[in-house]
Amino acid sequence: MKITLDTRFNFNGSFGTLGEAVQQLRDRDLACTVAAEAVERKVTIFSDCVERGFTPLRSEIMAAYYVAARDATTEAFDRGLITKSELESQQAALIRQLLT
Repeated sequence: MKITLDTRFNFNGSFGTLGEAVQQLRDRDLACTVAAEAVERKVTIFSDCVERGFTPLRSEIMAAYYVAARDATTEAFDRGLITKSELESQQAALIRQLLT
């Protein structure tokens, strides 16, 4: 399944399209302050989850969890709290966890 602005889902208690949801956010002047590369990574993960048959909400949760866990592990490595092999091991375990 390809996610497009015409993809229908439940938001605010009623069904609508992704495009309509984005327009509602714009109408309320709710700007996105997330870096573009973070959004792109999340969209890729979200799309993969939907293609595997997960609901959009579950996909969103799984994508957010993956990005947060991956970023925390990378930050731990950058701060010298874990070794490169521990980083790679934890990232591999995270991927296995999400794929099963």
